Amino acid sequence: MVAHETALALIQLGAVLFGLGLLGRVAARIGLSPIPLYLIGGLVFGTGGMVELHQVDEFIHLASEIGVVLLLLLLGLEYSASELVTGMRKSWAAGVLDIVLNATPGVLVALALGWGFTGAIAMAGVTYISSSGIVAKVLNDLGRLGNRETPTILSILVFEDLVMAGYLPVLTAVLAGVGFLAGLKTLGIALAAVTVVMIVALRYGKYVSMIVDSKDNEVFLLKLLGSALLVAGVATAVQVSAAVGAFLLGIAISDSTAHNATKLLEPLRDLFAALFFVLFGLSTDPTSIPPVLGWACLLAAVTTATKVATGWWAAKRVGASRYGRARAGTALVAHGEFSIVIAGLAVTAGAVPAAFAALATTYVLFMAVLGPIAARVIEPIMVWCTRRPAVAPDPAAVLEPSGFDEASADGVAS
Repeated sequence: MVAHETALALIQLGAVLFGLGLLGRVAARIGLSPIPLYLIGGLVFGTGGMVELHQVDEFIHLASEIGVVLLLLLLGLEYSASELVTGMRKSWAAGVLDIVLNATPGVLVALALGWGFTGAIAMAGVTYISSSGIVAKVLNDLGRLGNRETPTILSILVFEDLVMAGYLPVLTAVLAGVGFLAGLKTLGIALAAVTVVMIVALRYGKYVSMIVDSKDNEVFLLKLLGSALLVAGVATAVQVSAAVGAFLLGIAISDSTAHNATKLLEPLRDLFAALFFVLFGLSTDPTSIPPVLGWACLLAAVTTATKVATGWWAAKRVGASRYGRARAGTALVAHGEFSIVIAGLAVTAGAVPAAFAALATTYVLFMAVLGPIAARVIEPIMVWCTRRPAVAPDPAAVLEPSGFDEASADGVAS
């Protein structure tokens, strides 16, 4: 009997992984993030879907936790402590505007649906944070890394990621139903941890890197993954959130060690993160989506406009042209992994209704698809609108620089 269950579990897990590989290839072919397809795959095989997977539930749950840890660890590895400090100084005004404009719609919708304070705090995070992974990939694919507005985009993303270091402990405390004083204590611990890690990273980062570094990839991987899980476990034990612990560890590791760690961990992150997205889809009943579809569309429309407004205003402050402002705004539209991490924490804690998972899933599906498309088409649309004659063309206007030249010059020169 045990052998039969093991065989069935291996078959189901193999089918899931192979299916994810196929979905990832389809996403690459159409130039989109694979996250929406992973979520759809989870919906198909989850509760209320076509086929339910019972034999691999425990493994996928544990793998999804590791996926969250790796997502945040690699995010931390992307930044040095000095870059975070500089980013905060440069982008705090745009960052505050980002919070106000994009967290507010989530709060209002949650309250309108009767989900209370807990649902409002969780939905605020879902609608607030852009997907660093999707945004970075879009900027790279479109050749915009050297544009004038790109540092502004990245600064806003850095600000969002640092806000998560304070937000996740608060969310964890709220989901656990602790009192106000206990919540303040949790937040204080998180902020103290962030401060200590920043100081350690700035002054003694090389020693942290030396501890986990190794010339042998096998030893390096074991030490790196082991330390990440240890830190995440300790962070969870003191109710600071495993994700924050992993993020802080990533910040503390610097220079060539961080670069080598990123290359070594990326395949593992992609594997376990994919299982995390699948698990969230598995926990969402497809029949619960139609009742919240209208709310998801409304949230997608509103937060697309607010993200564009945030990027437009921030890019304008650094002297970008209207094309650069539009590119900055649309680049921030994409939501993905972190919105699902937040929703996953809320759903796992059982502190929100089932409709929350359905709304979060549908919203992220929309934004993860809409973001890359908007970033690609905004400039051609603006060029077309600029060059389209509203009246009969004036011969003198032919001598004026075209909108296309402005866009090209801004994209190349900056």
